[in-house]
Amino acid sequence: MNERARIDTEKRAPKRGGGESPARSAADFVPARLSIKSLRTAAAGCTGCDLYKRATQTVFGEGPSNATIVLVGEQPGDQEDRSGHPFVGPAGRVLERALTEAGIPRHAVYITNAVKHFKWVARGKRRLHQRPREGEIDACTPWLAAELRLIEPRFLVCLGVTAARAAFGHSVRLKDHRGKLTATPLSPNTFVTIHPSAVVRLREPERTREYALFVADLNGLRDLAAR
Repeated sequence: MNERARIDTEKRAPKRGGGESPARSAADFVPARLSIKSLRTAAAGCTGCDLYKRATQTVFGEGPSNATIVLVGEQPGDQEDRSGHPFVGPAGRVLERALTEAGIPRHAVYITNAVKHFKWVARGKRRLHQRPREGEIDACTPWLAAELRLIEPRFLVCLGVTAARAAFGHSVRLKDHRGKLTATPLSPNTFVTIHPSAVVRLREPERTREYALFVADLNGLRDLAAR
């Protein structure tokens, strides 16, 4: 897995072409010696794409370096960008509740995002989330690949289509892979489900129904991890 992830990351990183401006990618900032501390420190200075210009700070992953499960979301939200910690806003509260109901302790999993900087657009005094473009996802994928090389989890869990895009290396439809294990360039055991922010955005009764399906997905993941 480690070598496969490394090769795939290098293959998908933007290339430097003759006569063109130098391509940028997080690959230029990943340290040679990997540890959670060294990755977090290096990522704080990443300028591998333009998203750093408007973000408050890099929001890196958190959790044990020997975690069996790595959960990957899309990108930090407004509260995450301000605090510097992943999944501390409304979606994080939904995720924590769902993990608890599924019997998966949050402190036992490593939680990160496919994109480490907050992409947003102003609406008055509010900063509203914008979905990252494919080039921005690809530019940031070397951080995720490095996290996975270091942790070597049994399962990579993609929360939503952006995380799945990073893992598969191309766009996928969530419904084609949801609740299943699929081999991807970043992990032989990639599990796809919705992002908890999708639950937050819904109105009742759809919210309750989708939340129950999300918990069911996590129950299935728990059962797979127990085998």
